Amino acid sequence: MTQSRVRCFVLSALLCGWTAVLPASAQDLGALAAGAKSDAEKALAELATLRQSVEAERVPLARELATLEQRLTERRAELAKAQRFQENQLVELNALRAEAKRRADEVKYIESLLTEYARAFQSRLHFVEESRYETALSDFEKAGAPGLEGTQRMERRLAILQTSAGRTESALGGELIEGRALDKRGLLHPGKVALIGPVAIFSTPGGEVAGPLQQELNKADPSVVEVKREVAEAAKELTSTGKGRVGVDPTLGNASKLAALKESLYEKLEKGGWAMIPLLALGLFALLIAVVKWFQLSRFQLAKERDLETVLRHVEEGEKDKALAHARTISGPAGEILVAAVEHVDEKKEYIEEVLYEKMLGARIKLERGLPFLALTATTGPLLGLLGTVMGMIATFKLISSFGSGDPKVLAAGISEALIATATGMTVAIPALLLHAFLSRMAKGIIGSMEQTAVGFINGIPEGDRFSVR
Repeated sequence: MTQSRVRCFVLSALLCGWTAVLPASAQDLGALAAGAKSDAEKALAELATLRQSVEAERVPLARELATLEQRLTERRAELAKAQRFQENQLVELNALRAEAKRRADEVKYIESLLTEYARAFQSRLHFVEESRYETALSDFEKAGAPGLEGTQRMERRLAILQTSAGRTESALGGELIEGRALDKRGLLHPGKVALIGPVAIFSTPGGEVAGPLQQELNKADPSVVEVKREVAEAAKELTSTGKGRVGVDPTLGNASKLAALKESLYEKLEKGGWAMIPLLALGLFALLIAVVKWFQLSRFQLAKERDLETVLRHVEEGEKDKALAHARTISGPAGEILVAAVEHVDEKKEYIEEVLYEKMLGARIKLERGLPFLALTATTGPLLGLLGTVMGMIATFKLISSFGSGDPKVLAAGISEALIATATGMTVAIPALLLHAFLSRMAKGIIGSMEQTAVGFINGIPEGDRFSVR
């Protein structure tokens, strides 16, 4: 027991003795005192016993308390150590997370590199090899499907490197593979393909179809280029024995493709549609008129200055017959104007001007005949071409509505008709416009010369009687 418990016991005993004394009489005080003393001694004895017991228990308790305090200190040290370890583990965990993120980024980067490599590998494949590596490329694409672990996905993607390395190794020095190709009639033939870098040589077992291969638009299988007989024989020998001469196209098939794009004039006109008929007729007729007008205007004889002076001299000298004879030596409208002027030289100048003006009007009409048709051609040609363009586009939209816009071959007819009609319309209109300007300029020059001759004659004739009777 502790000291507080001892004190409580003593106080309780005293209180009990005091309460027992109160009802007693004075005569019993001695007895009470003796009893109280006896009780006090007993209490003191018990107190001493308790103190001894307390002293006896205090040392083990102190030892136990010291042991517990030591354990508490150890536990606190262990807690601090555990906290430090947890903090270290958290730091390491964050470092591992950062490292895992870096590794994940590296994996994504490697996957992106592999994807780009696969695309480049596919783009560099020869069209003959596409069927051979179709499975490998398909597996590579499927590697990105969900549900696969990272290791499996990476293994499938890395397989494209082994495929590419194997292709590089097998392509060294060329290789012979099984294949098939289309002939010029579109028939499919099986055979062997000699693949030497970017060059592919095909031949059937019997050599009936042999030559370089090229890939044409909208055709699943390659086509054999039509070549000379000796080149075909060399292709047959190469594919059958693995040795021989190789016919190489430096343009890698572009030359044959360009040659195939060449079309005859009739084929181009046929693609232009019905609008080509009026356009060609208009252009040919305009060209014919231009040639005729050029010959007409270039052969037109003008009255020169000395001719006018000669006629005026004869008029002044009163020699009308000589003036008429000289005027008639000038052919064409210019001579006719001078003849009319000399025939009416005795009339008033106003009357002579009217006569010459009438002659010049007739000459102008003759000189400008056919030129309006050239202007009409220059105006109508683009309109006809535009009409052909519109009709071609209408046909194109009809094809799109029926077959869709996925096949360019379906749209080629309408687009070709539209473009060829427009080009033909401009081809007809531009020369017609230039010829009209050139011939109109020539005609205006001739008319201007004739006007100058008429004005010179009017100003050069004398007043009064111009011919004397001889």
